[in-house]
Amino acid sequence: MKNMENTPDRNSKYQADSLSLIGAVALGTGVMIGAGIFALTGQMAEVTGSLFPLAFLSAALIVSFSAYSYVKLSNAYPSAGGIAMYLQKAYGSTLTTAFHALLMYFSMVIAQSFLARTFGAYTLQLFSIDDSSVLVPMLGVGLLLVAFLINLSVTGLIQGVASVLGFIKIGGIVLFGVVGVLVADSVKVDFTAADPGASLTGFLGATALGILAFKGFTTITNSGSEIKDPHRNLGRAITISIALCVVIYGLVGFAVSSNLSLEEIIETRNYSLAAAARPALGDYAVWFTVILAMLATSGGIIASIFAVSRMLAMLTEMKLVPHRHFHMPGSIQKHTLVYTVVLGLLLTAFFDLSRIAALGIIFYLIMDIAVHWGVLRHLRKEMEANPVIPFVAIVLDLLVLGGFLWIKGNSDPLVLMVAAAVMAVILITEFFFLRARLSDEQPAHMHSK
Repeated sequence: MKNMENTPDRNSKYQADSLSLIGAVALGTGVMIGAGIFALTGQMAEVTGSLFPLAFLSAALIVSFSAYSYVKLSNAYPSAGGIAMYLQKAYGSTLTTAFHALLMYFSMVIAQSFLARTFGAYTLQLFSIDDSSVLVPMLGVGLLLVAFLINLSVTGLIQGVASVLGFIKIGGIVLFGVVGVLVADSVKVDFTAADPGASLTGFLGATALGILAFKGFTTITNSGSEIKDPHRNLGRAITISIALCVVIYGLVGFAVSSNLSLEEIIETRNYSLAAAARPALGDYAVWFTVILAMLATSGGIIASIFAVSRMLAMLTEMKLVPHRHFHMPGSIQKHTLVYTVVLGLLLTAFFDLSRIAALGIIFYLIMDIAVHWGVLRHLRKEMEANPVIPFVAIVLDLLVLGGFLWIKGNSDPLVLMVAAAVMAVILITEFFFLRARLSDEQPAHMHSK
């Protein structure tokens, strides 16, 4: 105990006004664009056939309803804890808050692993090496380690790196989309494609994956202690990030579908943009796309680690999760940075892209429903929120989650069992931890009286 008392830097330190509106947008789009464009395009086509560009637009519509609650919450309760703080405001320091906050935490760590493996899959295209190579996870692990070192630095450097990479990839991807559409023989979505996945259930499943491409906007909510004018700029950053990605995803989706057949998109699902660049613009365009993907995924991982480590630190300081220092120096936030990267390394090494994506969307949608219900049931009057919008968001989340679970239940039931097992472990662990914490606090309160 005395070591803890004599350590002045355990509590997390946040630099107020160190993050600009542009920097927050760069952090959000960094995660969103990295996952959505470069790896999910082919996976969505595999589920719903040639309708995948419309699935991106469907996901954008659902996220637009979903974002309403986060904008309202961000404007009312800006903090470094982001969603953890929002859940605490709605449900108190309860098992409900801890469980759903940890689901969000794990979905964000999963997003890092998704980006890391995407980085590896695209990098190998420079050397014409198949994406099933063991080099994919090795490259992903290396990228995570570099991102970890960057995140040990000050916020200004993180913002600067993320902003530069964000501007490069947005400009590059827009250029790819515009040129890809212009050089295509025709710009089309084949609504008559005879594909087994082109059903309502398949479309809902693809829409769920599309939501995973947009969920990066939630990383912005963890910047409340550092962004300038948080009551105003958090909501603006969320709105701008989503709007940018709607335009970019729609453009690139049509470019890919116009330059590759459905079979080619599915075959190259882990690097479909690079594959689409070759028939449209030749080998030089492939190199351009691969380098762009490497920059985009790198920036996304840096931004994601920045946000998720702060969220776990806030949960620790709220006494909602157990924490051990393991003799590490520095603040709790530095410790949670280590835990976050280690967990990401394990996922990157042992899970493939499709299963990482499946776990991420299941955890995220369950947490998202809890956030909307908290707004609708507990915070609506306090925030002056329109109750219709969170209600519609819940209904839409349930529809796409149901479709996605049906698809995975038929194609990969193992991933559903893993998701259920992880949620059960979280729930049981948190139940006993919170009960032990309350029993420890009660005698102290009784003694003080």
